[in-house]
Amino acid sequence: MINSEHKLFKTAFILSLFTIFYNILEGIISMISGIEDDVLSLFGFGADSFIEVISGIGIAVMIIRIRKNPDSPRTRFEINALKITGTAFFLLSAGLLSGIVFNIVNHVKPSNTLWGVIISLVSIALMLWLLKAKNNVGKKLDSDAIIADANCTKVCIYMSLVLLVSSLIYELTGFAYADAIGAAGLAYFSI
Repeated sequence: MINSEHKLFKTAFILSLFTIFYNILEGIISMISGIEDDVLSLFGFGADSFIEVISGIGIAVMIIRIRKNPDSPRTRFEINALKITGTAFFLLSAGLLSGIVFNIVNHVKPSNTLWGVIISLVSIALMLWLLKAKNNVGKKLDSDAIIADANCTKVCIYMSLVLLVSSLIYELTGFAYADAIGAAGLAYFSI
């Protein structure tokens, strides 16, 4: 039983590391592409990826702590990571809402949203896999914290779907406000 539990914690830790490194890569590509193509929703999606990195580091530290002592209280680092993550989501929402107003007032629209389509499709596929894997490990370990992390991954899927839909609408129709609506959807899920 102990060996099996050790393997499950190792799997949970590897999943958290994958989440961190994937979000760093996704964040860099999304933000650069969002800037280059004037796609606010893609830029915001990339910023969200970096917030997920902060959260992921907190989760990784939590997994190490729980593995060593399941009954131990949250560390100061974990608490601070949660506070920073929560604050960052509110700041992202405020930034997105400001960006929406700026883009509408100044008639800024994307040059194209192809990268939003590509990145969101990759993200949806990987996040669905992560959601299933994290839920599986969390249930086997009877860990509410790991299951809660899986639920955060579910929100990432919703955000990816928002990016996909807004990017597809703009790419296929050129509807000027599709990006602003997508950014508003991301702000909603950030809050």
